[in-house]
Amino acid sequence: MEFCKAFNAKTGQIEKGTPIPVVITAYQDRSFTFEMRQPPVSFFLKKAVGLKIGKKPASGSKLPGRNVVGKITQAQIRDIAEKKIVDLNCASIESAMSMIAGSARAMGLEVVE
Repeated sequence: MEFCKAFNAKTGQIEKGTPIPVVITAYQDRSFTFEMRQPPVSFFLKKAVGLKIGKKPASGSKLPGRNVVGKITQAQIRDIAEKKIVDLNCASIESAMSMIAGSARAMGLEVVE
C-alpha cells in the first residue's frame, strides 16, 4: 500500500496513459525504494508521428523497410533524444539520435531531414 501511495504522489503530474518503467528495490526490513524512468522510445516515436496511443495502440509497420507508416524529422528525433538520454547507453546526443533513428526505421517510420 505504501508503494501505491508513493507512486501516485510522484506520477500525479504525468499525462494519463503514459507508460512509466519503474525499478523497485525491496529490502529485508520491508522498506523499498523505486526509480522512475522515461517512457519507452517507441512511445515517444508514436506520439511524434501521430500513431494511435491508448488501450489498443497502433504498432509500427508489419513489414518495416517495405511499408512506411509515417515520417519523422531529425528535429523530432533530437527532442526525443534530449528527453531519453538519461536512460540510454550513449555518451552524446548524436549517438542517442542515431539509436532513436534506428528504432524509428525498425518501426517502419521514414526519417527525413
